Amino acid sequence: MHYNYLSDGTNLTPQDVALIARSHNPGNGKPFSSVSMSPDAQGRVNRSRVVVDRIVSQGEVVYGITTGFGAFKDRVIPHEDLAQLQVNLILSQCVGVGPPFPAEVVRAMMLCRAHTLSLGYSGIRLETLQLLYDMLNAGIHPLIPEQGSVGASGDLAPLSHMALSMLGLGQSEYQGNFISSADALHNAGLEPCVLGPKEGLALSNGTSLMSALLSLALVDAAMLCDTADVVGAMTLEALQGVPAAFDPRIHAARGQQGQIASAALIRALTEGSNLLDWGSDPDNNSGPNPKSTKVQDAYSLRCMPQVHGPARDTVAYVNNILTIEINGANDNPLVFPDDDDLPDIMVTSNDQSKILSGGNFHGAPVSIASDFLGIAVTQLANISERRQARLVDTAAHGGLLPAFLIEHGGLNSGFMMVQYTSAALASENKSLAHPASVDTIPTSANIEDHVSMGPIAGRHARAIIANTTRILALEAMMAAQALDFRMRAQPVLGHSPIQARMGNGTRAAYHLIRQHVPFLEKDVNFQPHIAAMESLVLNGALANIAKPLANTHPLPV
Repeated sequence: MHYNYLSDGTNLTPQDVALIARSHNPGNGKPFSSVSMSPDAQGRVNRSRVVVDRIVSQGEVVYGITTGFGAFKDRVIPHEDLAQLQVNLILSQCVGVGPPFPAEVVRAMMLCRAHTLSLGYSGIRLETLQLLYDMLNAGIHPLIPEQGSVGASGDLAPLSHMALSMLGLGQSEYQGNFISSADALHNAGLEPCVLGPKEGLALSNGTSLMSALLSLALVDAAMLCDTADVVGAMTLEALQGVPAAFDPRIHAARGQQGQIASAALIRALTEGSNLLDWGSDPDNNSGPNPKSTKVQDAYSLRCMPQVHGPARDTVAYVNNILTIEINGANDNPLVFPDDDDLPDIMVTSNDQSKILSGGNFHGAPVSIASDFLGIAVTQLANISERRQARLVDTAAHGGLLPAFLIEHGGLNSGFMMVQYTSAALASENKSLAHPASVDTIPTSANIEDHVSMGPIAGRHARAIIANTTRILALEAMMAAQALDFRMRAQPVLGHSPIQARMGNGTRAAYHLIRQHVPFLEKDVNFQPHIAAMESLVLNGALANIAKPLANTHPLPV
């Protein structure tokens, strides 16, 4: 299905960013989305450009238009060099290092940059901005190295590599291959742009890379919130957990909304199950369990809502911060074409008063939100790994399941090493979760003396989410194996003759897993099965089981 998005500068969501970023075919590079500017956005862009053109024609001294940049802010540039000034800015800032970002990150960054420029605060010409939209629609993805931005005076290096491709310089990915940007533009029927005054600064000065990274991370984190509840509910049944911990009265008494939502979803997923330990509860419909001596479970089972829930709350918070950011002006200086937008004391007869220097490029809001999201998702990984440890440990579950979830233990090692992998990934997350936003280092001769490290925080959040995706995939595979053993046991509840039965939601998750990963009778090469399970998490298939059962969802759908 082709997705058409009309950008008016104020209506972009992180979900839109992820959808458009991922709407391309790596084989032929052709996007199945298109993005265009609304007439209102085009009018705003044109009005702000008029101000820039008048400043240039009148020879006024304005930062970034008729002066140098950063520590060269007081160097006035001759009129005949103003266009070259912008080209030199881009060339000098193409200092990125490391491997290139994947296409989805580049596309997200291009969209975020184009969208904020369409607000009309940046003074870019309409035809220059249109080229950025055209490249996005044509599937031309500039080569953007991953490292080199401190996230304060904007994502200068990454955005300059983007602008370099707009000039027909450097390399771009087109139809699955990296070729010269000039050839990519030519093959798509596009012409390189020629920068005018302020345009290099407008293209390169802003929070577009860190916003792109966080948008993709946020959408994936929201999916993992649902996945964690689905997989955790399967493990709860496999370990004959005590359902009383999910009673709505407990969670209402505390009032935390994410916790309430998570508990409600786990209850819905396990509804109809008789694999849980209902004890002598007269209200359940599964029959009593006379052999039960359980009062409560370990924290990794009992406290799932109290740990999964804050991740949901964090997703909601980050979604709010990020939605504001991607619909706001985040470069410097900003152009205000209408005097009504300025305080009376600043209104003068010249156009210099319509351009204000400030610090909206500083990435602190995005950097802090990225760290916050990474920390929350790290908790999903931590508690999942602890549930896995209980699944393989006979001392933890009292012999309910075979050791390491395999028959003929000793000859077979079963899922012993699977838990090792989860332990390694969970520990790696703990290092990645150290907040990047608390660091700063001076740049530009100490003019830019406090920076956000937003791109680092965003990359770390994405790495944490990738690790957590794999951890939950491993738990899902282990829980399905454990449920097979539980379903084989007769009778399942003490002396009760009741047939073993999974919950309505957990049964759907189990059957989905079994369509891709078999029950393992003996030791095998795990890697293909792990890859299949990771795909089920990544594509949202497991999370989708939760959607018809959930009272709330971490993000609008």
